[in-house]
Amino acid sequence: MTSTTGAVGPRDSAGAPSPGSFLDEVKDAVTPRATLLVIGVVALHLLFIASYVGALHDPKPKDVPFGVVASPAAARQAVARLEKLPGDPLDPRAVADAATARKQILHREIDGALIVDGSGTTDTLLVASGGGKVLATTLVALTGTLEKSEGRTLRTLDVIPADTQDANGLSSFYLVVGWCVGGYLCASIMVISSGAARSTPRRAVIRLLAMAAVGIVGGLGGALIVGPVLDALPGGIAACWGLGALIIFAVGAATLACQGVFGLAGIGLAILLVVILGNPSAGGALPPPLLPPFWKAIGPALPPGAGTWAARSIAYFEGNDMTSSLLVLSAWAAAGTVVTLLAAALRSRRAPRTP
Repeated sequence: MTSTTGAVGPRDSAGAPSPGSFLDEVKDAVTPRATLLVIGVVALHLLFIASYVGALHDPKPKDVPFGVVASPAAARQAVARLEKLPGDPLDPRAVADAATARKQILHREIDGALIVDGSGTTDTLLVASGGGKVLATTLVALTGTLEKSEGRTLRTLDVIPADTQDANGLSSFYLVVGWCVGGYLCASIMVISSGAARSTPRRAVIRLLAMAAVGIVGGLGGALIVGPVLDALPGGIAACWGLGALIIFAVGAATLACQGVFGLAGIGLAILLVVILGNPSAGGALPPPLLPPFWKAIGPALPPGAGTWAARSIAYFEGNDMTSSLLVLSAWAAAGTVVTLLAAALRSRRAPRTP
């Protein structure tokens, strides 16, 4: 009786595989599929480095919305001087009075304002460290240098200060990052545990419902941790809970959609969108006006950026200017849901029927 060895390689008298060349062992240890996965991981970690260092290594303010409160003639002169600053760090505009400036800062229309004292030499700078301490510090440095060159003094008033427990104003960013991580990890685990190729429309619905449940639980947990437990962020628990549930579901649904279209390689695409591109452009470590143009442009359209903006609005700005961020997150959730269901339906239709 003869045996074939083409599929398993030559074997010794005991039935064990006989040792082959080193190249044969390499081919057996590192399969073509593993090679492709390793190449993908190398590409992702290089993109990670390029994205984070590129976004955060050299912060420069660009077109920061900035108000000027003064008499009409003095306001025109101040706006003209601020517009001529090297590199266009500010986007100045005249504001009627100090109360209007405070209102516009609260509604996130401007990030700071200079109140010029027409009868003295001491001007007042309004900032909002709740929107990012780095940005507030940058405005102080820019305006202080200009005031000093003109022989005037500057006093700073933080009209929306970051919480004393919110070091550098980063708690809202870390909260959103945690929610995003929970979303794509839970979605990935559900697919990996049962196999990406075994997705069916019914399983897709079940996974989406599971992500909704994870969002409700994770959103509440995050809101309680940063609120009553650690006292790291002010703001209402209910609003924070709702935001967290939406972020987790949006990221989870998007991850399921990527996996439905690209298989397990979709995990890498989800990491690229959420972690590699989304986190450095989110406006957490550096607020949007301090980011380079590419990251400043994509940040509001990705879940971490939209979530960070909304979380800060809830915590410090009485929930103002959140509509666009919530629409972005809702669009990710809706698109992720639709693509996940369509991909599962198409995959199920193409799958061969077994007797």
